[in-house]
Amino acid sequence: MNTTAPGVATPSDERLRDAQLDAPLLPDSPLLGDELLSRIRSRAVDHDRDNSFFTDDLAELVDAGYLRALVPVTHGGLGLTLQQVCQEQMRLSAAAPATALAVNMHLVWTGVARTLLDRGDDSLAFLLSEAAAGAIFGFGVSEAGNDLVLFGSRTDAAPRDGGGYAFTGTKIFTSLSPVWTKLGTMGLDTTSPDAPKIVWAFIDRTDPGVRQKDDWDTLGMRASQSQSTVLDGAHASAEQVIRRLDPGPNSDPLIFGIFANFEILLSAVYTGIGRRALELAVSAAHSRTSLKNGGRSLAQEPDIRWRVADAAMAMDSIYPQIDSLAHDLDTRADHGSQWFAKLAGLKHRSTENAKYVVDQALRVCGGSSYFAGSELGRLYRDVLAGIFHPSDSESAHSTVAASWLGPLDAPLPDASPHESE
Repeated sequence: MNTTAPGVATPSDERLRDAQLDAPLLPDSPLLGDELLSRIRSRAVDHDRDNSFFTDDLAELVDAGYLRALVPVTHGGLGLTLQQVCQEQMRLSAAAPATALAVNMHLVWTGVARTLLDRGDDSLAFLLSEAAAGAIFGFGVSEAGNDLVLFGSRTDAAPRDGGGYAFTGTKIFTSLSPVWTKLGTMGLDTTSPDAPKIVWAFIDRTDPGVRQKDDWDTLGMRASQSQSTVLDGAHASAEQVIRRLDPGPNSDPLIFGIFANFEILLSAVYTGIGRRALELAVSAAHSRTSLKNGGRSLAQEPDIRWRVADAAMAMDSIYPQIDSLAHDLDTRADHGSQWFAKLAGLKHRSTENAKYVVDQALRVCGGSSYFAGSELGRLYRDVLAGIFHPSDSESAHSTVAASWLGPLDAPLPDASPHESE
């Protein structure tokens, strides 16, 4: 197994050609058709109002093969590239953001497995085969009070005979909670001779040590049902333990794969929200009229035209960034130490940009969007979730600053006089 850090080595030309043959060219028509997305959009308002899971959406997405989109053809999937799937995620999110966000977590894991496989690491090849067979993967990483995210954990990972681990802790924001069959998670091993180690593994939903809390009653993204998952000695067999890493930042390909796929796919979801908000703003500008201007549509009002144009320009600046970084991950471009800065920056820009565009759309659409049943009002609540996903604003700026300016110097010693002086 090759676990070379990203950007240090590249696969052979022969394997690169094989990978390119495995992925089809961009399809003439989207995988998710307009009729399917229309049905999904029609159900979104009910799921938001009832705080219910998108069961029917998921069934249709499974039938369309969407959960196998990033799985290579050789492993039973559709073999789409990340670049292609980002386009699909934008369209799905424009129809139902919470559905897209929840499905995103499964797509992240299949994307990670694909990224590793493309780089000669088959440690997650089993995941691809299981996803092709119908397994649904949850993302059990976030923990209350853990701002180290991938580099630390408050969950205990206790070694067991045979190489397995028992995990005890609580994971929050576990999207797809009602349906995931396997949970990708991590915890801290503090007892092994080489401890501490961050242990990454997969846990079966049927394990008696797994319990879901019914605690998802949120401002937005309600249909995702991202309930907390309580692990009480939940067991991962040795075969499902995929990494033991030192705590703190590191360049292991698994960490790179998670960060890259998470940030790019997440950016696509929130950009889809911005795209839909712009569509609603354009529609409202044409349908609303102004008595001050003789009953003409607001599309003729200079201030409204400026807002719509500003939102459109903001959206145009994000599309190529997502497309470019997704393409770079697909083709194994080498950004070296700049990779993490580019990914963190993309996530920050895309979520803040979507927030800005939704805000402009609200001002164009007027007071009707303030009512609970308004689609734009729902987008406003959904888009706010973007600020809570890693990398948050502070972390993104810190990552980019370190990339360009180098790390912070050690603090200067305290030069203040001693009390006795």
